[in-house]
Amino acid sequence: MRRRKRPTPAELGLTAAEGRLLLSLRTPQHIQEFVSGLQANFEQAGWTLRSVRGVLRHREAHCIEAAFVAACALWLQGEPPLLLDLTADKDDSDHVVTLFRRGGCWGAISKSNHAWLRWRDPVYRSLRELAMSYFHEYFNKGRKTLRTYSASVDLRRFATDTWVTSEENCWDVGAALDDARHYRLIRPAQMRWLMPPDATVLRADDIVQYESRDRKTARKY
Repeated sequence: MRRRKRPTPAELGLTAAEGRLLLSLRTPQHIQEFVSGLQANFEQAGWTLRSVRGVLRHREAHCIEAAFVAACALWLQGEPPLLLDLTADKDDSDHVVTLFRRGGCWGAISKSNHAWLRWRDPVYRSLRELAMSYFHEYFNKGRKTLRTYSASVDLRRFATDTWVTSEENCWDVGAALDDARHYRLIRPAQMRWLMPPDATVLRADDIVQYESRDRKTARKY
């Protein structure tokens, strides 16, 4: 069943209400609108990696939690639940997006509290092209930090009770994303030519969708 192209909500362990909600998200655009509308999970009580059920219960998510929801919604529509891991250097955080294809090209569903690292239209001929579309605005402390991207990770590899319906944090699935094969985006010699974001870009980066109790936290996500 885990490899089934179009499972029913019940086969994934979802309740009728959970299934109705996810099935109502009929296109990648609808899914993007839904995950963008979820409150940002600032993890103020400690780190989390909630399952699809956990996100729907709390109505908030950070990038990988939203990626689980998007992947599950796509699977229910008959599309493979694929994730892509983008990794930064030690001074920044990684980012996870959900992949989909249209006309042989890749697009991405993505949740970020900033404007930069969100949806990508399905116009990219390869995963590298898609990953590079995030490169220019992937920065922290005035430095461009994106370094690698993963092969696509099919969540049908994992039991659904580890990422769809789990009541616990889904650390094992998160670790599997970290362990997936990654590919370098730039060579070390190219790093010397990277131009830092200018003052206008930095001002734009200060805009976030959801504010937290302190500005610093909201800008981490």
